[in-house]
Amino acid sequence: MFKYPPEIRKLIYTTNAIENFNRQLRKVTKTKSAFVSDDALMKILYLATMSIVDKWTMPVKEWPMILDNLMIYFGDRVKITL
Repeated sequence: MFKYPPEIRKLIYTTNAIENFNRQLRKVTKTKSAFVSDDALMKILYLATMSIVDKWTMPVKEWPMILDNLMIYFGDRVKITL
């Protein structure tokens, strides 16, 4: 992992979307000691999921530089679509 530049290392390190998603759900639910009903829990998880999904559409910071580095290291596997 350390043979890659910092931009690619950050991308590799932060791409575990499942763990990130679970961490954000835990963050929402840990402040509540109890829920009135199962429906209340489902509603708060639904609203948190909608908030999390909105953030997924944001562009990656410094993407052109990251793409250049990916092309250097993995040029045969990276496909650029316009």
